[in-house]
Amino acid sequence: MSTRYTPILSLLTEDLLIQVNEKLVQDSDRKKWRLICKEFHRVDSLTRKTLRVLHVEFLLTLLKNYTNLHTLDLSVCPRIEDGTISLLLHHVDHSIWARNLKCLNLSRANGLKFAGLEMLVGACKGLESVDVSYCCGFGDREAAAISGCEGLRELRMDKCLGVGDVGLAKIVVGCGRLERLSLKWCMEISDLGVELLCKKCLELKFLDVSYLKVTSESLRSIASLPKLEDLAMVGCPYVNDVGLQFLEIGCPSLQKIDVARCDCVSSSGLSSLIGGHSGLLHIDAGHCFSEVSPTIVKCIQKLKNLNTIIIDGIRVSDTIFQTISSTCNSLIEIGLSKCEGVTNMGIIKLVSGCVNLKIINLTCCRSIANAAICAIANSCRNLLCLKLESCNMITGKSLEQLGLHCLLLEVLDLTDCCGINDRGLERLYRCSRILCLKLGLCTNISDKGLFYIASSCPELQDLDLYRCQNIGDDGLAALSSGCKKLRKLNLSYCVEVTDKGSKSLGYLEELSDLELRGLDKITSVGLTALVTRCKRLIYLDLKHCEKIDDSGFQALAYYSRNLRQGGWGNQDTAMNKNECIAIFYGDTRYLNETE
Repeated sequence: MSTRYTPILSLLTEDLLIQVNEKLVQDSDRKKWRLICKEFHRVDSLTRKTLRVLHVEFLLTLLKNYTNLHTLDLSVCPRIEDGTISLLLHHVDHSIWARNLKCLNLSRANGLKFAGLEMLVGACKGLESVDVSYCCGFGDREAAAISGCEGLRELRMDKCLGVGDVGLAKIVVGCGRLERLSLKWCMEISDLGVELLCKKCLELKFLDVSYLKVTSESLRSIASLPKLEDLAMVGCPYVNDVGLQFLEIGCPSLQKIDVARCDCVSSSGLSSLIGGHSGLLHIDAGHCFSEVSPTIVKCIQKLKNLNTIIIDGIRVSDTIFQTISSTCNSLIEIGLSKCEGVTNMGIIKLVSGCVNLKIINLTCCRSIANAAICAIANSCRNLLCLKLESCNMITGKSLEQLGLHCLLLEVLDLTDCCGINDRGLERLYRCSRILCLKLGLCTNISDKGLFYIASSCPELQDLDLYRCQNIGDDGLAALSSGCKKLRKLNLSYCVEVTDKGSKSLGYLEELSDLELRGLDKITSVGLTALVTRCKRLIYLDLKHCEKIDDSGFQALAYYSRNLRQGGWGNQDTAMNKNECIAIFYGDTRYLNETE
């Protein structure tokens, strides 16, 4: 008597499969899921809301399969152009894939011009967010095309160098409901354009005018925005204290202000601004003036809800830290990079009151020693990010305290901390949540230290070992086994690494950014072993890897289809121009044309 078995997958309804699919957070897990069977792939197609396209030749097929998208990211398709958009709209029913589309990322799509942009905007009627940052060729005509998005709430136009006041005028007239706008590096926009913007877009909550040649007259206009919460104007050379005085009596909703590197802003002007906004949550005044004045200290005392203060490059004193400690108990982030006057006692006073600190930047505070770090570790138990670059007096004792008390730590920068060694890294064994670890120029670290990292940091995604010359193949083997989620790795000038180590890196399948500059023991054999497995490489630096020849680069061109940026030079190769293009785009069609 035979028994009939019912496949278990047939017992799972579509609703159950959708619920399972929604529980998958990691991209790698979702990819494995949809490759199991056609039904899982169909469910993934129905539920996917975000799509990042790596190759423009697959765009048509993808948009036919994924019809419920909210976000479409084309920022890594370097060859998208007007003809691509025309082909797409003629061969794929845009009434299906474009109907729910809310967010469109076209960052760095320099091949796209007015005609293509106008067609795309016309097809996607419901767009609420558009990013055209670093489309350096965009001008007023392209801005006019964007103005067709009547429901637009967010627009990023960073470094659209050709967009001027006329283009901005088109946008603000057509997109009057804008809430977030970034115009960073749009050098042709002047006070006139900002004035019109502030008259038409009264719903603005976020505005970035960093590096524009605007004057304080623009701040007079900005001060009239009733709902503005976040204003960034980094590196505006013509903005001065008069402009900040306009903001003092305007922008009633202001919560965040960034005036970093505004050379004409003084401590007096910033004091005026702070005095008019007791509800400020975030202040960034890095590299604005020489020292923190008593007036600013007095103003800070009134900011009971302040959670972020960044004063990079400004002279400070222990008294200032005492004031912050006693009045700013809600502080979450403090930036003191390259500040003069930062002492162990000052940091001890700071953290005695600011126990909620999660991000601390002490880059180049060279007087800091173990006493300060031990105080941070004991007081700030929720610390997520600690930057200690060039703090040369720190030793393994500091790491021991961090390992005992800061179990939530995600980012640790120890670049050029020459007192850090393998034993110190061992003491971080309880910090299992570290995502980013920077150890560049820590010359006392060896393979033994990498063994400790590999066994303690399974979530690690970014590791910098620049010029750690005692690192070799055995350490990389340990990394490839214990840190499977590694995406960025810098091994430049780790001169003991050979083909064996390069082969080990091939087991890091999530790797996207890899720097191997100056590794003169790696040959084409090692490079081939690496690229045959690391299919997600986007950036690869091979400068001064002098033993890699044509065969290695041909393997790179064949296997690294996602490569977008690379560095190679000083190799003795016979490659022609088309082969170099093939490597850059990861497209073997260019190679075939030369055969």
